[in-house]
Amino acid sequence: MTVTRRAYSYLHIKAVNEEKRIIRGVATTPAVDRVGDVVEPMGVKFQNPMPFLWQHDAGKPIGTVKFDSPTEDGITFEAELPVIEEAGTLKDRVDEAWQSIKLGLVRAVSIGFRAIEYAFIEGTNGIRFVESEVYELSAVTIPAQPEAVMTSIKNMDAAGVALIKSFDPNAPAATGTIERPTKTPPGASGKSHKPVNLRPKEGNDMKTLAEQITALEAKRAANMARMEEIQAKASEEGRTKDDSEKEEFGTLADECDTIDDELKDLRRMERAKAQEAKPVNKAPVAPASDATARTAVTVKAPKPEAGIEFARLAKVKALAFLSQGEYRQTDIAKRLYGENSAVYGIVSKANVVAGADISGNWAEDLVGDETSVYADFVEFLRPMTIVGKFGTNSIPSLRRVPFRTPLIGQTGGGQAYWVGEGKPKPLTAFDFSRTTLDELKVATISVVTEELLRKSSPSADMILRDALAAAVAERIDTDFIDPAKSASAGVSPASITNGVTPVTSSGNDADAIREDVRALMATFVAANNPPTSGVWIMASATALALSLMVNPLGQAEFGGISMNGGTFMGLPVIVSEYFAPVSAGGYVALVNASDIYFADEGGVMIDVSREASLQMLDNPTNDTVTPTATSMVSMWQTNSVAFRAERILNWAKRRASAVAVLDEVNWGLPAASV
Repeated sequence: MTVTRRAYSYLHIKAVNEEKRIIRGVATTPAVDRVGDVVEPMGVKFQNPMPFLWQHDAGKPIGTVKFDSPTEDGITFEAELPVIEEAGTLKDRVDEAWQSIKLGLVRAVSIGFRAIEYAFIEGTNGIRFVESEVYELSAVTIPAQPEAVMTSIKNMDAAGVALIKSFDPNAPAATGTIERPTKTPPGASGKSHKPVNLRPKEGNDMKTLAEQITALEAKRAANMARMEEIQAKASEEGRTKDDSEKEEFGTLADECDTIDDELKDLRRMERAKAQEAKPVNKAPVAPASDATARTAVTVKAPKPEAGIEFARLAKVKALAFLSQGEYRQTDIAKRLYGENSAVYGIVSKANVVAGADISGNWAEDLVGDETSVYADFVEFLRPMTIVGKFGTNSIPSLRRVPFRTPLIGQTGGGQAYWVGEGKPKPLTAFDFSRTTLDELKVATISVVTEELLRKSSPSADMILRDALAAAVAERIDTDFIDPAKSASAGVSPASITNGVTPVTSSGNDADAIREDVRALMATFVAANNPPTSGVWIMASATALALSLMVNPLGQAEFGGISMNGGTFMGLPVIVSEYFAPVSAGGYVALVNASDIYFADEGGVMIDVSREASLQMLDNPTNDTVTPTATSMVSMWQTNSVAFRAERILNWAKRRASAVAVLDEVNWGLPAASV
């Protein structure tokens, strides 16, 4: 946990030189300030130069400051206030600050910092900040630590004016938020707990976990009863607790906290031992008369990662097929994953004999629980694709529509006319579009060896799952966003960027990026697209380049974005590995999610074969219409198994203007490397 704080110190002006505005002093000392806190100087981290602010206002910089090396006595600093020649808000603010400091009206400085390691000071509400990171120094009115003083003040020359101006626009600083933890952190920097004695007076040792838990619960109940008694006595007498009562009450409360922590550990150990326990005698045992009844603990096996059950089901069916009837699917599922596994429950319920014809859609044979296995794989696949990320994590959803249903949209409105007396009324026409999304199929074939299939390790299951998912995800992403992807009638849809006239990027630095965004937004809004449903789609390399850009203060230029997505200019970002790389001049798309029709069957079809011969290419040339000579690889000859995965889906733009595209994007790259 981190705590954002401020620490104050007095300013004592001992010398003024109007030629240079330079302030020297002490930023922090190891003394306790008036808030009760201590900032250890040797644990302070910083990076020079830092902004010198007015009253901790991030929008009001008045100069720059450099810290000297920390010593055990404190950290000295040198702050510079520029001499501004041009009239304006900045000159007025800096001059006001200088006059206020010089005349002693502002007598304190304050560091804005983030706590990295800290501990509470015993007997007080103060905090000892063992390690911290300073962001800025401010001139403030309210003092708190008298030992940190200013030793001299003089004017600086105009050389620092340009640097201070770089801190002026949107310069962040410490927020000043004080958030004290409600519970002391454990460890060397935290508050230690006094152990609670639970041994009975007779001297009997408690050896079992149950005995220790029972004793702790009894001790806690006794403490709570005594605390209620103390509080009730004070309430009946119409007063607050006196010092002795407070001390006893606090001691009892601390013991209760210690007992609660100990109970958590003991119950965790009890659950672990319950997992390791083995039955010794099946005969029922009558409970002892003085035994304490305890609640039974049900331990469930951890749920596998998303998509693993689907891969296991595919493996079981493939191995049963390979055995040529020697083993049933239930036998293989039981041997690999046990009778309590979801896969065993599915194949035993389906009751499909191994070696039967399974070249059809496996989902047709699955009822009830098995559908959840396919849904689990689809959920695993969804965050891997662009279309799957819509509608998640505050990203607007695509417009979901059914297959083979006419979708009528109005592309142009009619007009009304003023008509004079006795004049004919003119006619008007409305423009409509009709769209129907047919069931189109995206398919992939993944080849694995029989040796891999026969391995029962979790890593083998993951390899099979990832091989099936990655191939499907790559094709969906590429065809959804690639501007060069046109429609193929009855086979595949056009990408949402196909046919869109792009806007050319103006450059790579921060100002050029903002200019690109303005140009793209203008195109987007001019087409009556609501900005609230806008979504950025870009290559992960482009997002990474944006996240690495920093301003002159060393802070992120575009703080909301990372290589995994986030937000950019207030709109959500979807990234993909299958966009053109940024070094080649890639694309960035701004998409109106509500204007993209999307139809999805929601399932996955899987076929398996070991007799097939495959052309091991991602762009096969052979077909049944115009066969050509080519090199083929036999699954039987190479002891391999081919899995074919298919998804039924389709998409289309509701309006041609639903997408705006920026091309030749090299954001964040040096101009010389483009």
